[in-house]
Order: sequence, then C-alpha cells, then structure tokens
Amino acid sequence: MKRIFLSIVFCIAVVTVMPIMAQDESGGGTPYYYVNVPVERVYAYKKGYVIAYRTGVVAPGVAHLYLPIEWFEDGPRAVDEAPPKGEVILLGPGNSWPYLTIYYKEGEFSHVRLYVRRERAHESWGGIPLTVNIDDRFEGVEDVKLIY
Repeated sequence: MKRIFLSIVFCIAVVTVMPIMAQDESGGGTPYYYVNVPVERVYAYKKGYVIAYRTGVVAPGVAHLYLPIEWFEDGPRAVDEAPPKGEVILLGPGNSWPYLTIYYKEGEFSHVRLYVRRERAHESWGGIPLTVNIDDRFEGVEDVKLIY
C-alpha cells in the first residue's frame, strides 16, 4: 500500500514538473508556462486564501500557500495595468477536485488561477477558527514558491 502511494505521489510530481521541461527553446509561442498543483484543502480567511497541498516524494507531507485577497480583486493592477494576480474559478457539480494553476512569464511568477468547488459544504473547503490570527502570513507576498 505504501509503495502504491509513493508511486502515485511520484507520478503527480513528474506530471507537475513536465510543463517546465517541455518549453519551446526556439523562442516561439507564448512566453507563459504553468504548473498545476492538486489542492488538498482550501481555507478562506479574511486576508486571502490558504492553500494546503501535498509535497513530493523527497519530503512527503502537506505545505501551505498564502494567497492575498488583493490578488483576486477585479480590475487591472495599479502598477502595469495587467490583469489581477489571481482568479477564482468555481467548479460545478461532479467529481472535479480543486487545484491551483500557477502561471510564469519568462521565468517569473505572473498570476494564479484557483479552481475550487462552488459548494462551501464540500470536503475540500476548510475553516480557520476566528481565534487564530495568521494576518502576518499574507503580508509582503509577491509570488508563489512551491515546495516539492
């Protein structure tokens, strides 16, 4: 059972890294590439979203990303008129499980798309108690750094 689990985690890690290795070296095409991250649980917080995801085979466990709510506000960014850094896409009924797509442009973080279940009662949504204060984790977040 443990061997099967490790094989599945390894396959997910390989599939996650494949888009990075498959980039066109000729310079043609889009300057963007992306990484899909299967999400274990999404926690809505007053300052943003906490994303829990599984790490790879080397250090199996759960890691967290902190995505500020400002990333998901409508309208262009104040600095360069680019679209917001984040977008939430609601998944309808079915077997779809939440995931996060991180986009990079010319090797630098560009934006994220968070695909979540529409139903807040779904098991992929979690709650953070009101007595817990994690405001500082959302301050100064400029990009997304994954732990594999």
